[in-house]
Amino acid sequence: MTAVPTAPDQDRSDRRKPDGPQGPVIVNPVLPGFHPDPSILRVGDDYYLATSTFEWLPGVAVHHSRDLVNWRPLGGILRDKRLIDLTGRPDSGGVWAPCLSYTDGLFHLVYSDVTNLSGAFKDVRNHVITAATLDGPWSDPAPFPSHGFDPSLFHDDGPDGDGRSWALWMEWDHRPGRHPFAGILLQEWDRGERRVTGPMHRIFSGTRLAHTEGPHVYRRDGWYYLMTAEGGTSWSHAVTVARSRELTGPYEADPAGPLLTSAGHDKLPLQKAGHGSLVATPDDEWYLAHLMARPLGPLGPCVLGRETAIQRVEWTADGWPRLDGEPPAGHQGGPLPRTLVPGPDLPPAPTPPTPTRDHFDRPHLDTHWATLRRHPDPSWLSLTERPGHLRLRGGQSLGSTHGQSLVARRQQATDFDFSARLAAEPCSPLQMAGIVHYYNSTLWHYLHLTWDEEIGRVLRVGLCAHGEYFEPAPAVAVPEGAVDLLLTVRRAQGNFAWRTVRGTEWQRIGPDLDVTRLSDESATLGDPATGHFTSWGFTGAFAGLSAQDLTGAAMTADFAWTKYLEHPEENPADRSGTR
Repeated sequence: MTAVPTAPDQDRSDRRKPDGPQGPVIVNPVLPGFHPDPSILRVGDDYYLATSTFEWLPGVAVHHSRDLVNWRPLGGILRDKRLIDLTGRPDSGGVWAPCLSYTDGLFHLVYSDVTNLSGAFKDVRNHVITAATLDGPWSDPAPFPSHGFDPSLFHDDGPDGDGRSWALWMEWDHRPGRHPFAGILLQEWDRGERRVTGPMHRIFSGTRLAHTEGPHVYRRDGWYYLMTAEGGTSWSHAVTVARSRELTGPYEADPAGPLLTSAGHDKLPLQKAGHGSLVATPDDEWYLAHLMARPLGPLGPCVLGRETAIQRVEWTADGWPRLDGEPPAGHQGGPLPRTLVPGPDLPPAPTPPTPTRDHFDRPHLDTHWATLRRHPDPSWLSLTERPGHLRLRGGQSLGSTHGQSLVARRQQATDFDFSARLAAEPCSPLQMAGIVHYYNSTLWHYLHLTWDEEIGRVLRVGLCAHGEYFEPAPAVAVPEGAVDLLLTVRRAQGNFAWRTVRGTEWQRIGPDLDVTRLSDESATLGDPATGHFTSWGFTGAFAGLSAQDLTGAAMTADFAWTKYLEHPEENPADRSGTR
């Protein structure tokens, strides 16, 4: 979990704004692309954001900042099977809603491992691990109450606390006729024994927004504040706050309504605002990290997935948190989530821009890469067998949830180019390698090098739409040697191209592609007969490198470099309603 060195010629334009006339400015989203369910933590002068990773590895992505404005990726925490094994996890299953906390010189990470999420049931295993540093080593996972998800820990530290720790989680109720989000549960957590102890308390059943989840507790001025996510993780999403003089309740919901929501304001650039957590600076400046999404048009498809933003929070005279700022003209509620937010009074702490190029000249994958359901190991991935190359051995199909050879990075902008140089020698139609625009096992666009019995080595475009596979264009014969492959995406439209190593002009292959297919909304499907969802879309789209060998021979595919280049987005300051 180290910072990524950046060569001078590999920088892309970063998203950071210079200090405004009133001081530093936070530009949202601070974590663009798939980074949902943020848990924010301060330890001394350091701030950390931990976010969900679902079926992608390493599990639980962590970013670090010293000023809440600039964030650098540290990589993931769950980096081996001892901590998480995602083999066979369903799409959008796996690691949900982590909570990162700190007490007694130890980081505590609580996380859900969701093994089934379709229909009436949610099969979940919650765990706690600890370490003195985020680099580890991390303890073996200890079981946490698991009849629900979104677990968290509250440590009642400080001069007014008793030093005890408490487990929180939402309870899932599968029974017909009952709301499945059954409320927030609390039980003491024995840090020494690493288990819950004492009675269990049902401390909150939610507000009229329902779908109460994502609990976090904070103590301030003699009050315990319970923050929850409500309204469902889509257009009606919200952050609600309740408080009590006693940790075990009863809790009174804020009479002013949600602390944060974008519901009913479909032209806001930050939609689906909800699932938040609080942090205070040493000077008692408060900020809320929260989930949000940027659709392609009002209430349109969210290809980038659910992202992380930060809002400034003020406290009323009677002790309730409020978003900083003025509500828009004509708006009857409180302030809305903003793209530009006043930063805290902290020394600036710039971070290196993320590299656009990767020449695979390090012994490990850089922090912007993720793998799908299996941890990197020499059986299928190597950065040393052919120096200066990422070598993949062909695994199972892109439709499998076991043994894919796929290395990918989050799509973090609506307009981008992703290219790579590939060397592979397939000798069967069952052997493939190439670049993929991937959402889940049923939704992807794939430009791949393969073999045709009549033509020889060819490039094909394969598309998968909710499990239906088709090839929309004839195969193209390619000469021997490495080839360069290109994915171009401009908002809702994408296309593929290729060239030889000595070529200068890209040659289009296949038709224009519907990128909206690779969105949270497209992936979320329900069964009208039962009223239950059969699949979920929680992850956003990825651009990646992939190899398959369905013969079992584990064909090698060598990638010499990749380039991920974003194109300028509109200036957030020009967006109406965000200032």
